[in-house]
Amino acid sequence: MRAVIPYKKSGAKSRLSPVLSLEEREEFVELMLNQVIDSLKEAGIEKIDVLSPSAYGLEGMTKARVLLDEKDLNEALNRYLEEAEEPVLIVMADLPLLSPDHIKGITSTKKDICIVPGKGGGTNALFIKNPSRYRVKYYGSSFLTHCSIATDSGQNYEIYDSFLAGTDIDEPEDLVELLIHGKGTAKDYINRKFKLEVSRGRVGLVPL
Repeated sequence: MRAVIPYKKSGAKSRLSPVLSLEEREEFVELMLNQVIDSLKEAGIEKIDVLSPSAYGLEGMTKARVLLDEKDLNEALNRYLEEAEEPVLIVMADLPLLSPDHIKGITSTKKDICIVPGKGGGTNALFIKNPSRYRVKYYGSSFLTHCSIATDSGQNYEIYDSFLAGTDIDEPEDLVELLIHGKGTAKDYINRKFKLEVSRGRVGLVPL
């Protein structure tokens, strides 16, 4: 089994720009990436690739193999799947709430494919036992698309339903979930910049 993490540090997470500067966002995504790698390793996955259009921020990477591909996300991942000779777990780099137990659950599926939905119709992870028979199509409602691709290719699939594995960090309100449910360096980083405050029955962020 091999895991691949699509990653881009330059100009990362523009939707967090109302609360984090560019420098802060780039520091934050690097912390999240390393946390995902650590969770994969704790789950027993040793073959880990970081797939990126640029070496920026990856120059000193020792935890995983770095693969550079300037093509867009779908083209780069589909080329990766074409060349894979073993099951592949695709996992996004912005999942600091993803635990080793989640990863073990995802990869222990009895089906051909396990799909982890993200917020708003996205896909946070895909475990593909026969990667040469599958193609990804991210963006838009990729979760529904990935379910259809599995069916159309004659493969059965399982949906891994988890709030924590389904929480990708894209919007300022996602940082609230990280502070409530998270642990590790990504949470510590945000914890140094914000505190939680309840207003009108909702939990929000307040800068320190």
